[in-house]
Amino acid sequence: MGFQQGLSGLNGAAKSLDVIGNNVANASTVGFKQSQAQFADMYANSMNRSGNSPVGIGVSVPAVAQQFTQGNISSSNNPLDIAINGDGFFQLSASLTNKSPMYGRNGQFQLDKSGYIVNPSMNGAYLMGWAAGAQGGDPVPLQIDTSSIPATPTTTISTKVNLDSRLSVPTTTPFNAADPTSYNSSTGVDLYDSLGNPYSMQTYYVKAAPTGTPPTTTWTVYAKIDNTTLNNGATPAVPVALGTMTFDSTGTMTQINGAAISPTNNTLTISTAQLATVAKAGGVFAAPINISYSGSTQTGSAFVNLAQVQNGMPPGSLSSFSVDKDGSIIGSYSNQQTKNLGTVVLVNFANPNGLQPLGNNLYQASSAAGSPLVGKPTTGTFGTLQARAKEDSNVDLTAELVNMIVAQRVYQANSQTIKVQDTVLQTLVSLR
Repeated sequence: MGFQQGLSGLNGAAKSLDVIGNNVANASTVGFKQSQAQFADMYANSMNRSGNSPVGIGVSVPAVAQQFTQGNISSSNNPLDIAINGDGFFQLSASLTNKSPMYGRNGQFQLDKSGYIVNPSMNGAYLMGWAAGAQGGDPVPLQIDTSSIPATPTTTISTKVNLDSRLSVPTTTPFNAADPTSYNSSTGVDLYDSLGNPYSMQTYYVKAAPTGTPPTTTWTVYAKIDNTTLNNGATPAVPVALGTMTFDSTGTMTQINGAAISPTNNTLTISTAQLATVAKAGGVFAAPINISYSGSTQTGSAFVNLAQVQNGMPPGSLSSFSVDKDGSIIGSYSNQQTKNLGTVVLVNFANPNGLQPLGNNLYQASSAAGSPLVGKPTTGTFGTLQARAKEDSNVDLTAELVNMIVAQRVYQANSQTIKVQDTVLQTLVSLR
């Protein structure tokens, strides 16, 4: 027995205790991955190189390997807390100028004063991803664009109505929006000009007596925008119809403005000249508004507006944003619109254990880890993202405490081998 074996055992046990202590210390560190000391026995070569000495000369710690197993995912109130469920790492950069990639699993992000997504617990490292509209390429620091969505003027309206065939022809002529006896039914829709100013448009439907065999029925459509009925501009003003819709005996619309429905003849139109008479100060309608009545019917049931969609919208300011499981950052605006603000990407390695730890839950790529593979979450081997959540440390405290007891006993046992060796040497030198 020699001092070499016992001393190496003490060093190995001390190293193991260091690793266990580090695991325990980081039991509450978000995204932390526990480490494990790996041991190997040692043998000395014989002088004539014919083989190894049959008696070992101790133990070594050739590696301390991190265990990249999934940690538990717990909920959070921060909308920018992001947990990775599965394989992959966030890509980060130290600054906007130093974009050397670093990697980590700690997803406790915040916005800085410039709108960049940063991680304060990683020395303010910037989260990397694809900018809004990009579907690939090199990741860049993600910045939330807080600018408003501009207004979109209305140019098309899609309306589907059912007109009641049982109604009688109005008793009052000509049409007057203020006189309900001059029309049969009406419905409304909101419009928007170039500045996002809202307008209330009401459309009115006036039935004509059926004609022909089999009978067809024509309905004339009028419109009022805000408090102005579309008219001929004369004094006194005379209401001008947008056009007519004709239905056959089965209730199917067959004609628009007296001509058969076709791809080039399927809408009623409000001209820019008519729109100019109702436009509010500063706002314009740069194009006519086309109203499609495709799918409208005339049946023996009550009038109903079955569907109505228009393509204009007011300006909108960013009210909130969220991160989807596929990494898409979706902004929600005050005008009920949504917009993609960027994409969080993930990076994976053939051998994550080959990554070089930098501290602050950050790693650096190395040749042992392999080339970084960048991709969108939920695709390929990449995991999914979970917003308002964080990945807890994967340290099992119970197991670490047990490992600590074992390492302590190993340390004590190795100290005993040194003590016994010391006693043997004392006995030898005391021989007479």
